[in-house]
Amino acid sequence: MVHGSEREFEHIYLEYSGRVQQFLFRLSGDAGLTEEMTQETFFQAYRSLHRYRGECGMLTWLISIAKNVFLHELRKSRREVLSADAILEELAAPEEEQPGYQTIRHSEIERVRKAIADLPARYADVLVLRVYGDVPYEQIAARLGISVSSAKVIYFRAKQKLRVALE
Repeated sequence: MVHGSEREFEHIYLEYSGRVQQFLFRLSGDAGLTEEMTQETFFQAYRSLHRYRGECGMLTWLISIAKNVFLHELRKSRREVLSADAILEELAAPEEEQPGYQTIRHSEIERVRKAIADLPARYADVLVLRVYGDVPYEQIAARLGISVSSAKVIYFRAKQKLRVALE
């Protein structure tokens, strides 16, 4: 599939676009921007497919491209990145929200976005791939050229730095 035809690439798009879009939405929180970034991700993937060597899974490769597209958009628009803790907080949100809860929650999410943006690049990469992309440590390690244990340690340290920054 490395030198695939347009039909093979269409298969890749159909199989992975939903996961890539979900990943990008978790990062940006903006449906319109997510759609644009998903299209840009697959455009970049199509242009770079000849470089895909199968060292990591196709989804991991696409998530890495999507992460770079998002970071490019972030730099371009000065948006901030969501962190692992914010996502976990979102998943644990109560069903009935109290008055003013949305405003407080938005403020906290913005604070966490800034904190992850301030992490060293390697930490942010592992954190984003693991939390937003739900990428296994083995694939993160393969994608970043590090050992699995290094990926785990970096993830642990990134979460520690994030917690300290948020205290």
